Amino acid sequence: MLKDVFNQIKQDPENSDYTNRGIEPLYSAAPTAKLLIIGQAPGQKAQDSRIVWNDRSGIRLREWMGVSKETFYHSGKIAVLPMDFYFPGKGKNGDLPPRKGFASKWHHQLIQAMPDIELTLLVGLYAQKYYLKISSGMTLTQIVKNYRSYLPEYFPLAHPSPRNDIWIKRNPWFEEKVLPDLKKQIQRIL
Repeated sequence: MLKDVFNQIKQDPENSDYTNRGIEPLYSAAPTAKLLIIGQAPGQKAQDSRIVWNDRSGIRLREWMGVSKETFYHSGKIAVLPMDFYFPGKGKNGDLPPRKGFASKWHHQLIQAMPDIELTLLVGLYAQKYYLKISSGMTLTQIVKNYRSYLPEYFPLAHPSPRNDIWIKRNPWFEEKVLPDLKKQIQRIL
């Protein structure tokens, strides 16, 4: 099932530009996964290396989660489905946003093939707005501050990008209260 979906994604005409350039969809799914991470889209470094979260953001995310690189990549318990499985390109202020409609086309099929998911981390506003059906008026700060209201299914987080260092400094409650709870939740699941 998972391999079939992977091939369908590659063959989708909307992804033909990537497929023609030899770029495959970048995500990680396993039927044994218990934890799902939904983020924005692969960065250039991740796409080039063919490894999800293979950059400074990924190092910080693993620290936030309290998991080793080995557990993150090789345990079969952690799945990663970005909102788009391809690097969208560079914009004026960082990477471009994921393509609209991509997650709605592919996520459901992949999540169905992972029946043991106990918690989904929603990393960044794109994932949060899509999965939490957030009104456009809510800020990332409001969503993350109220993370408990989305449990036990979802755990919203700020993006671990170095670009968010200022946000993290301005919101000390995130490291003091949210991250310890995140680690407890993940320890319980894994």
